[in-house]
Amino acid sequence: MDTIRTVYKIDGSHPGSDVAGETAAALAAASIVFRSREPAYSRLLLDRAVRVFEFADTHRGAYSSSLHSAVCPFYCDVNGYQDELLWGAAWLHKASRRRQYREYIVKNEVVLHAGDTINEFGWDNKHAGINVLISKEVLMGKADYFESFKRNADDFICSLLPGISHPQVHYSPGGLIFKAGGSNMQHVTSLSFLLLAYSNYLSHANKVVPCGETTASPALLKQLAQRQVDYILGDNPMRMSYMVGYGERYPQRIHHRGSSLPSVQAHPAHIGCKAGSRYFLSPNPNPNVHVGAVVGGPNVSDAFPDSRPFFQESEPTTYINAPLVGLLAYFSAHS
Repeated sequence: MDTIRTVYKIDGSHPGSDVAGETAAALAAASIVFRSREPAYSRLLLDRAVRVFEFADTHRGAYSSSLHSAVCPFYCDVNGYQDELLWGAAWLHKASRRRQYREYIVKNEVVLHAGDTINEFGWDNKHAGINVLISKEVLMGKADYFESFKRNADDFICSLLPGISHPQVHYSPGGLIFKAGGSNMQHVTSLSFLLLAYSNYLSHANKVVPCGETTASPALLKQLAQRQVDYILGDNPMRMSYMVGYGERYPQRIHHRGSSLPSVQAHPAHIGCKAGSRYFLSPNPNPNVHVGAVVGGPNVSDAFPDSRPFFQESEPTTYINAPLVGLLAYFSAHS
């Protein structure tokens, strides 16, 4: 690979509260993971999370405003940086139990739009995740001051139930969650992860979610999440696994340069940056099987073109795979 890989940074003059808030959330979450096994490392992670969050909150702004030409149009912060500030504060509250983060969340709930787009969760939009994460404390009877977050989380859950009409969430005839926009499988895996997390919270609290004439029980939410995972792995009208290398039938022509170009052993000569078109447009399967990668998936009619130019369907991404790892970890342990 000889493509230029420029490194960019955010700083006080070029803020990126979204990137810094997300980083603070990741560091705080990781500090919980290592708390019992490696307490010194855990404290280091939490201390750094505190500092990064302070930077994010002090120097407010979207990273795509500071680095517009580098990250747009594909990874602009369309949704704004406010949700990442709440997301970072929520994880710092969970990891540190410091009153300042609870107060920050309560004080900034309206200012930072906690109730906006409550059924979105992904690399750009953290709203559904914020509401689900914070709701756990309400369900455990520990934090009535977060009640509005639980109402948002309940509304999010109800919006995902099959049979309940919602303008932003649909189901394909084969039962796959479908939302408008590119790379639908990112919504399937991330929303299913939240369904499973909320199911566990409700189960521990012995609670259900009332959705009009329907009741969402923990068992129903778990069943919905498992149905999505089963669909991804091959239980669908196409009888195709959307995880490359898994099952008897899976995508052969994924939109991925390393998978579609010949290996250096097969083609030792240099391939220029713009010289990949013949491989991109080839009808042949990719020579390198990208085992484990999950693609964008079928359209709302359950049809899948298996063609590189259809990148919204055939491109794998880290933000599709990441939530799926959590789902698979749970279901493999509770089969």
